[in-house]
Amino acid sequence: MPRAARTIQDQSLLAAALEGLQLQKQRIDEQIREVRMLLGKNSVRRGRPPGPAAKRGASRLSASARKRIAAAQKRRWAEYRKSAAAKGE
Repeated sequence: MPRAARTIQDQSLLAAALEGLQLQKQRIDEQIREVRMLLGKNSVRRGRPPGPAAKRGASRLSASARKRIAAAQKRRWAEYRKSAAAKGE
């Protein structure tokens, strides 16, 4: 039975080591967050940086511009279909 007593001690030692490592990890994560804040980088947000709301709305097309673009695309598709039909025959 001495073997069973040793495993209990080993497990308690491992549990204590795990607790200590988790505390170290928490401290390191906090230090990383502080350094990122000093650098001006937020660790939570990813992607494109936010811009002013007025800038986003300014890129909308007028109805006439949408009609011109749609007509030009229809012409391009018509030419493509003609060339595809000619190649297929």
